[in-house]
Amino acid sequence: MNENVPGKVTIAPEVLVTIAQLTAQDVRGVRRMSVDWTRGMNRVFGVVHTGDGVQVRVKDSRVRVDLYIVVDHDVSMLQIGRRVQAEVTRAIEKMVGMEIEEVNVHVEDVCYPPAEA
Repeated sequence: MNENVPGKVTIAPEVLVTIAQLTAQDVRGVRRMSVDWTRGMNRVFGVVHTGDGVQVRVKDSRVRVDLYIVVDHDVSMLQIGRRVQAEVTRAIEKMVGMEIEEVNVHVEDVCYPPAEA
């Protein structure tokens, strides 16, 4: 197979958002992504590409990701955060081949089961 084919491959930043979202949601203990209320402000300032609970910045082929998550009540938030960082880094590097500058995880809420009446 000839790997020197003329042309280029581009990856839309929204692809990085999707990879980060799906990977984070697949980590045990992450209940869901948090709705990011700063999304509108960030778009005004031209900072990032966003999806629910994810902000991605790309500069010089280096990726910075901020994830906003809601976790289950019976998990270690620190361990979940570290696991999300590791998994998102691995997924983006493997699938896209871009270098990760940082992955920041923000635990926005804790999900408790409904109280019994």
